[in-house]
This record gives sequence, structure tokens and C-alpha cells, in this order.
Amino acid sequence: MPATDYQRSFGRSLLNLRRDSVHSVSESSSTESTHMETELDSFQRKVSERFASLNASTSEDLLSLEWVEKLLDSFLSCQEEFRAIIVSNHRTAKPPTDRLIAEYFDRSVKALDVCNAVRDGVERIRQWRKLIEIVLCAFDKTRPVGEGQFRRAKRTLVELAIGMLDDKEASSSSVASQHRNRSFGRNKEHSQHRNKSFGHFRSLSWSVSRSWSASKQLQAIGNGLAPPKAGDVTATGGLAVTVYTMTSVLLFVMWALVAAIPCQDRGLQVHFNVPRSFMWGGALMSLHDRIVEESRKRERRNSCGLLKEIYQIERSSRLMGELVDSVQFPLSEEKEVQVRERVEELGKVQEALKNGLDPFERKVRDVFHRIVRSRTEGLESVGNVS
Repeated sequence: MPATDYQRSFGRSLLNLRRDSVHSVSESSSTESTHMETELDSFQRKVSERFASLNASTSEDLLSLEWVEKLLDSFLSCQEEFRAIIVSNHRTAKPPTDRLIAEYFDRSVKALDVCNAVRDGVERIRQWRKLIEIVLCAFDKTRPVGEGQFRRAKRTLVELAIGMLDDKEASSSSVASQHRNRSFGRNKEHSQHRNKSFGHFRSLSWSVSRSWSASKQLQAIGNGLAPPKAGDVTATGGLAVTVYTMTSVLLFVMWALVAAIPCQDRGLQVHFNVPRSFMWGGALMSLHDRIVEESRKRERRNSCGLLKEIYQIERSSRLMGELVDSVQFPLSEEKEVQVRERVEELGKVQEALKNGLDPFERKVRDVFHRIVRSRTEGLESVGNVS
């Protein structure tokens, strides 16, 4: 079958694809085959429904902590169903099924480092939240607003701005580089400063090495990813399509995490092109295009992450900084009202982070452990665990 005709055939269900390619089987094997075909077809529909729902989100919701958590929920559901398919059909699986499954789990292992890097990014955002708290405390409503509060807020806002520099920007600034070394607590020489500014991570057990690159890791996950050949689909009874689907979901989810959360050597220039003839392909590519478009907006180009809450921190802290720089004493009533308004905005951002970061981190950790468990069970089911 020519490649173009084969890709068009994805519009049909896997059930029909398999029926066209198999002409004679025993009654018992036919029953097993029909059950597997129905299972694989159901998997494709569920993936399509989940990503269509994610794609239906408004531009206000897209890339918020809540939305990214829903994305991870979708991945976990897909991963669990994929694991169940592999385990339940291992007896009827035929070559090259074992090779395709092993390739998927090799890619999934690479995704573990992305989870680690995202966890580091979450910790980095937590440090920003702590700095916002300092600003909020400086302008506590129970205290009169004086010059001392403004000086304290100004120093903290400068520290926050430096901490939010993108890695590429920060690397060109020795001050920012020194600041970043202190905040991440990786240099013993600066250990005495760890609790002074950003603090140190509660645990570095998940941290990636300094030479690690999120961009290169994504490229490694997606390297060589292509729709399965018609011969592989027929030989595997449709499992090849299921593996390709799950691999595409894995790559997209890891790419979206890197896009949203500050990561070491972020980069979104990863080749990602799923044929829209897959029933889930249109929704996945639409989400991809929407995120890319968001990254191209003028106010987001140099951001260290596309997470909605990060943009809110950048905007609110910048406006507060401009206001703090412009005030003169004695403080006019109009300026004091403006300060209170900016403080309220920062307070909303701080509250959103306070409520959202912990559940999000737990979800990332769940993804990490689920990938590990699924890999072990999946490889054991096809007798290829090492």
C-alpha cells in the first residue's frame, strides 16, 4: 500500500483495517482478535476525546496550572489504558510488537528526566512565591506605608526580576549567574547564602545535572518517531498504531511541560507533526499550534515559562516595580490607592500559586512513578525486561 493511501486509511477504524488484512483464522483466535481490535479502537477514541476536551479550553485557561494538571491527568489515563492493552494482549502479540513496545519504553525513560527538571522548575516558582510574600508583608494593611517598606519591596522586586530571567538571558549576566547559583544551592562556596535569597531545595534527589538540556532531551524522545508502516500494522494486529499513538502523546505532554515550566535549556523547536488523519491528530496538532503561537507573543518571547501564572507574576511585579520607583514622599492618597491595588493583584497571584503548586507537583511525581511501573510491567509482559 502506498504511504499516502495508508495514511488516508487511518480515517477508518482499526477494526475495519484488521478485518481487511486477515482472511482466515480459527474461531477461537478470531474471537480474541475481535476483542483486541475493539480494545484498540476504543483506545483511539478515548485519546481523541481527551485531547479534544483539552483543546476546547479558552485562551485564558490554556497553560494555566489547572490546565496543565488536566493534561497530566489525560496522560495518566492514556498510560494506564496502554499498559492494560500491552499486558492483556501479550500472548497474541507478534513481531515486531516486542521491538515497538521496547522502543516506546526507552523513550518513556527519557521522559523521567523531564519530570525531574519540571520538579526543579516548580521549586524555582516556589522561591518566587516567597519573594512575593515578602513584598506583600512590606505593604501589610495593618501598618502605615513608609519609606522603609518601599525600600524593602524594591529590593525584593529586583531580586524577583533577576530570578525570573530566562536561562539564556541569565547566562549573559554574571550577577544573575551568581544569584542563580545561590538560589539553587549547588555551589558549596555560596552555602552560607542559601537561606538569604531563594533558599535551597528541600530535596535535590530529583535534580538534573548542570549539563542536561530539556531541548535535547525532547529531541531524543521524538527522534525517529513516524507513523507505523502498513506492514507493521498488519503484522501486529493494530498494536503498532497504539504504540505510535502513546508515543505521540508522551512527546507532546513532555514538550508542553517544558513549554510551561522553567527548565534548564528550554527549547520548543522540536519536530512534532502528527497526521491529522488520526482521529486524535487534529486536536493534538491544534494544541501544539496554540502553544507555539503563545510563545511567539511579544510579551512571552523572553519568558522562562509559558505558564499562565508565570505571566501574571511577571506582569504584576513589573507594574509594582514601576510604581515603587515613581513614588515620592510624603505619599499622596492617590499613590497609596494605586499601591494597594497592585498589592491586591500580587496577592491573587500568590494565592493561586499557594493553592496550585503542591497538587501540580504531586501530579508530576505520579507521572514519574507511573511511567516506571508501566515500563516494568509492559516489558515483563512481552518477556523483554532487563
